[in-house]
Parts: sequence; structure tokens; C-alpha cells
Amino acid sequence: MNSQLLMLDLVRTLYWFDEQLQVRLEALGWGRRGRSQSLILANIANGETRASRMADNLGVSRQAMSQFLTELEKEKLIEVVVDPADRRARIVRFTPESEAIREDAKKVLRAMEDELRTAMGVKDFEALQMGLRNFLGQQVGQ
Repeated sequence: MNSQLLMLDLVRTLYWFDEQLQVRLEALGWGRRGRSQSLILANIANGETRASRMADNLGVSRQAMSQFLTELEKEKLIEVVVDPADRRARIVRFTPESEAIREDAKKVLRAMEDELRTAMGVKDFEALQMGLRNFLGQQVGQ
């Protein structure tokens, strides 16, 4: 029955992407990150700037998120700064020093997408990609 549920296939695929990203970045000399750190970086890359929303997205406490962000700041991957639009708030963003690892991560992710496209076939891959984008685009306004 498990293979019948799309959610489980999506979760396994997310785990595959994250594990392979970690292994391949480690092979390039970047070391490994925990899944929480990896998903935080993915949230930032996806445009999320608020720590509280990232905590909600990952299902962790704000205190845990603060600890993860502190670790990433120490590694100079991110910085937490005053939001220029609301001086009372703070935003999370990548540092200029993180450019090299972000570029390597993009290359690795593109290669992994190519592997998935080859395994699925171009037509099925593009249908999946379009279907997910259509669904997620509909969810934005809800």
C-alpha cells in the first residue's frame, strides 16, 4: 500500500535529493550538513526570509530554528539582518561568502535532475514538473 501513496514517493524523493546533495557536496570538499540545515538553506534559496516561517515549514520550534541559524551564521553561509522594510523585524539571507557553495549546489542539483529525467523519461519528467508547478501555483493564493 505504501507505494500507492504519492506523499510517500515525494518524501522518498526529497530524501534522495537531500542525501545525494550532501554526499556530492562533501565530495567537492564542502562537508556535510544535517537535513535541517539543508532544508533551511533550501527555504532561503526558495525566497523565504523569515525565521519564524522557516520554523513552521520545517516543523521545529523557533528556539531550534535560532540554533540552526546561529550554526549557519558561524559558517558564514547566512546572515540575519534588520529588514530594511520593517526595522523591527529581521531577515535571513545568504552571505556573499556562500556564493561558491551555492554555485556548486546548483550544479549538483541540475545533474541530479538530469539523472531523474533520464530515469523517468523526458515526457514523464516534464509532466511531473509541470503538474507540481501548476498545483503549487494554485496553492499560493489559498
